[in-house]
Order: sequence, then C-alpha cells, then structure tokens
Amino acid sequence: MSKTQATTAAGARVYLYDTTLRDGAQTQGVDFGVADKIAIAEALDGLGIDYIEAGWPGANPTDDAVFQSMPPMSHARVVSFGMTRRQGRSAANDPGLTAVLSARAKSVCLVGKAWDFHVDVALGVDRDENLKMIRDSIAHAARNGREVLFDAEHFFDGYAANAPYAMQAIEAAHAAGARWIVLCDTNGGTLPDQIEHVVGEVAKKISGDRLGIHCHNDTENAVANSLAAVRAGARMVQGTINGLGERCGNANLISLIPTLQLKMGMETGIGRDRLPRLAEVSRLLDRRLNRASNRHAAYVGEAAFAHKAGLHASAVEKDPASYEHIPPEAVGNKRNVLVSDQAGRANMLSRLRDMGIKVDPKDERVMRLLDDVKTKEYQGYAFDDVPASFELLARRALGAVPQYFALDRFQIQVEHRHNAKGELVTVSQATIKIDVGNERMMMVAEGNGPVDALDAALRKALEPRYPSLAALRLLDYKVRILTPQDGTKAVTRVMIESADDKGRHWATVGVSPNIMDASFMALEDGITFKLLHDGVRAS
Repeated sequence: MSKTQATTAAGARVYLYDTTLRDGAQTQGVDFGVADKIAIAEALDGLGIDYIEAGWPGANPTDDAVFQSMPPMSHARVVSFGMTRRQGRSAANDPGLTAVLSARAKSVCLVGKAWDFHVDVALGVDRDENLKMIRDSIAHAARNGREVLFDAEHFFDGYAANAPYAMQAIEAAHAAGARWIVLCDTNGGTLPDQIEHVVGEVAKKISGDRLGIHCHNDTENAVANSLAAVRAGARMVQGTINGLGERCGNANLISLIPTLQLKMGMETGIGRDRLPRLAEVSRLLDRRLNRASNRHAAYVGEAAFAHKAGLHASAVEKDPASYEHIPPEAVGNKRNVLVSDQAGRANMLSRLRDMGIKVDPKDERVMRLLDDVKTKEYQGYAFDDVPASFELLARRALGAVPQYFALDRFQIQVEHRHNAKGELVTVSQATIKIDVGNERMMMVAEGNGPVDALDAALRKALEPRYPSLAALRLLDYKVRILTPQDGTKAVTRVMIESADDKGRHWATVGVSPNIMDASFMALEDGITFKLLHDGVRAS
C-alpha cells in the first residue's frame, strides 16, 4: 500500500475482537475459572472492546457456566465460538452447532477450513462438501438471528498453496451471510509483507469493512502482521490481552490498540478518555493468573518509559517528548527515572521528587547518596527493581527513618527426619532475638522453609506492637547468584515482593554471601517500608 493510501485510511473505524477467554485459555499453564472469565470480560467491556469471545459452548463445563453467568455488557458483544457442521449432518441437526446457537450470545464465530490440504487430510471430505459445510452453517446461524463471523483457518497457508480454493472458502461464507470474514494466520508463520499483499488481493473481492485479521505470534510478528492487514484494508483485528495464547501466543491487543489509535490515527471503540485503562487491564490479567507482569511490555510495562543513564535522564527532565514516543499517561503508565550506577544528579533529584522528598539540588547529601548507590550496586544491589529499598536508603541519608526494631541475633535450624507416619519431611525453625523499644524479645517459629520460618518469627515478635503488619503478605521471593565462580560461597541477591490490604505493592533487596542474611535484609526493609507508609511511630 502506498503512503498516500495509508494516510487516506487514517480515521477509519477498526473493530476490536478479544479472544483471551478462549485462545488465551489454550496457553500452557493457564486455567481460567468462571469468576476469572467474568472479571476479564467486564474489564474488556469497560475498556471499550467491541467483541468478546467468551468460549466454546458444549466444549467444557466452564465455558457453559460462563455463558449462563455472563452479566449484560454495556458496549461489547459477547461471542460464542464453534465450528461448521460436520459431514453427513444438516446444520439444524448438528449438536455442536446447536450448542453454539443455544448460548446467550448475539454473535457467533464459526471456524472452517480454507486450506485444501486440511480439507483432504484433516477433514477427509470432498472439497465441494467443505464449501457446503461452510455455506450451510453460516446461513443457518444467520437465519437464527445471529451476527456471524467466519474464521478462515490457515487461510494464508491455504492461499499460498491453492489461492483459488482459499478464496472459494471465504466467498462461500460471505455469500451465505457472514458479517465478518476473518483471515487467520493460524501457524503464525506469515510475514508482514505477505500479509499486506494477500489481504490487499482479498479486499478486491470482499470489502475491507467486512474483513478481519487473526494472527499468531510464532515469528514474533503477530502485531506487525495485524497492522499490515489494517493497512491493506481489514477493519477488524483479533487478539488477546498481553498476547496470551497457545504456543508463542496471539497478537497482543495491549500493543495493537495504542498503535492503531496513536500512531495510525484509526478510530476504535476505545475513546482517548478510556485509553489510560490499558495498563490496568493488562495487569488485571496477570493478577488473575497469579504471575508477574512483564516489566518490558510495550506501552504498559514498568520499564516502557524508564530512563537510566544520567545524561539521558537530564534531557528527559527538560524535554520528555524527545525521548518518549508518547506521553506515558496516555496509556495509563508513568515515567520512571531510575537510580543506578549509571545515574547522575538529575536522576537522583527526579527520583527524590517522585518520593515526595524535598531537597536543595546543591545539597551535598545528594551526591553522597549517589555515591552510596553506586557503591552498593557494585556490591550487587539493584535498585532499579526495588524502589522501596532505595526509598529507605534515601530517607536514611537525607532525613530519618524510625527504627521500629533492632536485630540482636537469629538462628535457623533445618531438620530432615521421618515423622510419626514414617514420612520423610523437612522442618525449618527460626529463633530470633530483637529489641522493640526498650524490650528485648525472643521468638521461635516454624515454617515451610527457612525464610518462611524467619518471617513467622519476626511477625510473632512485632505484630503485638504493630498490628498493621497482620495485613502484610509476601508475593514473591527471588534469589540470584552474583558470583557463580565462587560456587557454594557465592554472593547472593535476594529480592522480596510484598503487598498489603491497601493495594500497595513494593519490592526490597538484600545482598550477602549468606542467603539467610540477604533474606533478613529484604524482610527487614519490607516491614520497615510498610510501617513507614502506614504512618506508624516506633515503639
């Protein structure tokens, strides 16, 4: 497509179709419950997605329950997914098709074969019969008052092998009443220039405002392929939140949406006022899957607008647009000026302002803090990923942090033994002696492992004095070996992610040749950070 044609397409309406609840559920290790699917659907509806594919009715009890429980959507159309009728059955008497049409959904998406090889080998039917199966199924669904989409499976492979037959398949669906003809790159092996060429050829026969694109990410081109299809005239884009999907995933709607709107000037059902919800929708999915968000995700990742080098950060302070391709707030993100061994005064001052610490730019303590950061990072600390530990370091250098408790000593015992049932078990026990105010306390606790036992002993001693710690929970625990050449004597870095009932998340770090020492440092910072931000006074 020429530059003139691409410019002319700006302002065109592109419809967004989310397949997270079905395609995303095929991801290895992903298992959505009914409540998960409903929550994700409501978030997508609030964002402004046009179509939400809720699942395949009749395929499993979860999808059946989802369709029964799905609340009314304010914007999105709920879609039930299925396949064309089977050979030897009429559309009206096909159980699979009946289940799809019985679901509480105004739209249905039926998948059919567009590659002659699959018709011959996978289906084992006559090619003309396959075309009849497509026509009959689409027409039957349309007669039953449904808006019908046809997913032309393996369309680009089929077009490359036998273009006339692939075209016959989608023309059969179009003639039978399908509102959308969706061209699927099911193997994910087609490249953007090929996608643009083929979609352009198809658009000569079927109007682009009836064409959709569905890309898999097996060559890391799903987003690029989807954009190429839009350039060639397609006006529906299918994808998933965060690119979730089988094998390498599907086209990532979280990247596609702002690119379509902010870079290509396309209109979608998501207004500029709702575009900032993108980051939250992305993180909602990760929370539902109980996994960490991708820090380096385009547009919405924590590192997407992070600036590390000192000279770079100084320029960002003066002219953010020169280093950021869009304002971070446009997609619900924020600028993050990092503090590290590459940092300069500008980074440090920006980070202190973000924490609400007011300091004279000429204050000598700023440079001393910067030197301290560089020294600690040389020792193995990584403050980019643990803002809470950096904040405590900064506040201690520039002001004061209450000393909520002081460690005297701790001892960890790990016992490997047989229990009363003769089962081999491992039991960890921690003994800790700390000063809280004027009182010295000693507590003993057991845990699933040494870190859990140490945490339990700390809480046992501190919660009576600081009740808000009862809401503190540990989300993640990571260990990195910093000097692997030292073998079992290596220096380790421990990072702990914590959260509380106020919706706050923070990360802390400890570094030591002794993994339990490093773990205690991270635990201590995590507790101190919570108490500080709760406004608690030291006992």
